[in-house]
Amino acid sequence: MKKVFLIFLGATALFACNSGTETKSNSSVGTEIETHSQAGVEDSTSAPNVVQVAIGSKDHSTLVEAVKTADLVTALSNAGPFTVFAPTNAAFDKLPKGTVEGLLKPEKKDDLTDILQYHVYVGVLQTAQLQDGQSLGMVNGKNASIKIVDGKPTINGANIIASVPASNGVVHVIDNVIQPAQ
Repeated sequence: MKKVFLIFLGATALFACNSGTETKSNSSVGTEIETHSQAGVEDSTSAPNVVQVAIGSKDHSTLVEAVKTADLVTALSNAGPFTVFAPTNAAFDKLPKGTVEGLLKPEKKDDLTDILQYHVYVGVLQTAQLQDGQSLGMVNGKNASIKIVDGKPTINGANIIASVPASNGVVHVIDNVIQPAQ
């Protein structure tokens, strides 16, 4: 009887391990996110991570598409901490016609990744911590400049229009796509 029980237990465990082999799920914007990494963890009780904050915002669908195209979802879903300066769809619309579409092409992935990484700082910086003349070392290795204008912080001329806390950092919503000084 013990043998039959152990065989049954082993078969049950094998079935349980193989029943969850699905590795993709649909996000709220209609594209897929891998579920076998931190990005795919579903948790309705914890605060969302920086990627989930962006996915949950109708004003950041262009940014979400770009992050997915650049394969940065998993990296930005990890523990961090991150400060993400997140351009709105309207900010992307300010770029010259065809810029976004061009950057979303597979052959431009490196350029897209560089631009997106210029919008991420490793560490959590609340708006109260941003000071006039401060230089931030961004993930892509370049520096971004903070200025205080009318009592409010800007980054490379982009206004921070909202800040949303996340489980792995903070998302500062900005009104322009920031670029390094030339």
